[in-house]
Amino acid sequence: MANYRLVSFQSSDGPRAGLLVGDTVYDVALLLAKPSYVSVLGVLEDWTTAKPLLQEAAGGAHGKFGKRLSEVKLLAPILYPSAIYCAGANYSDHVANMAKIQNIPNEPDPHELGLNPWHFLKAPRCVVATGDEVELTCQKLDWEAELGCVIGTKARRVPLAKALDHVAFYTIGNDLSARDLTKRAQVPDSSPFKFDWLGQKNFDDACPVGPWIVPAEDIADPQNVAIKLWVNDVIKQDSHTSKMIFSLAEQIAHISSRLTLHPGDLILTGTPAGVGLARKEFLKAGDVVKVWVEGVGTLVNQMG
Repeated sequence: MANYRLVSFQSSDGPRAGLLVGDTVYDVALLLAKPSYVSVLGVLEDWTTAKPLLQEAAGGAHGKFGKRLSEVKLLAPILYPSAIYCAGANYSDHVANMAKIQNIPNEPDPHELGLNPWHFLKAPRCVVATGDEVELTCQKLDWEAELGCVIGTKARRVPLAKALDHVAFYTIGNDLSARDLTKRAQVPDSSPFKFDWLGQKNFDDACPVGPWIVPAEDIADPQNVAIKLWVNDVIKQDSHTSKMIFSLAEQIAHISSRLTLHPGDLILTGTPAGVGLARKEFLKAGDVVKVWVEGVGTLVNQMG
């Protein structure tokens, strides 16, 4: 187990990478005398070297360059990933629940059909931090709790057995979705151009991430992690990553067969049952959403 978390925080000089040890945040670039480590992306781009340096520094960190966590403004952990890959329809309980609501047969396991993982993209500038207010820009804003994975070393055509070797950190994501912008108005339902993935998934504040990133060794098995989401302290999603259809390793292997994964790239691994669409409930101004992932922490945002 690692004894630290990595954060981005606001300083008088702008965003900085921070090493969180206990309740103290240390400026990474100053602590390690590495100017290129001023950002979390800078750390990740030198991950092979940075990993042991961070571990050693965390073990001997003291007051120098440190501030209390309560005294700093946390930002989204990575500013900004070159890509955010989001797994669609990747929890068995979510797929079964949606099929029931739509009164259609439950689909067979995609593995049995020879299918690969299915992802869409979110714009990197959609990310916001824990504690940030999310602007309501649609009428049917939905929540989606997700385990996030942060790539640490370049991955190209990675075999399944080696896929998790490229994971540096884990985090929490809330894949907010504008359900009323899913389909283009005035376009027939039969049209292959009916769906608007940009409108549904990409808008300002669409991707709360955080509150920090935790070293990969803190999560022994990403397929053995509890995940929960509350709206105004009422639990809406209560599931487990063992219900993923395609494992994280399968996702990394598949994405890397098409696109090179780069340090700092973020993969959101899918959401379990309990989204607002299934409940016919949507977020409104003042609602507080909390996402908890075992071994990571809690991501909190209020709707504005």
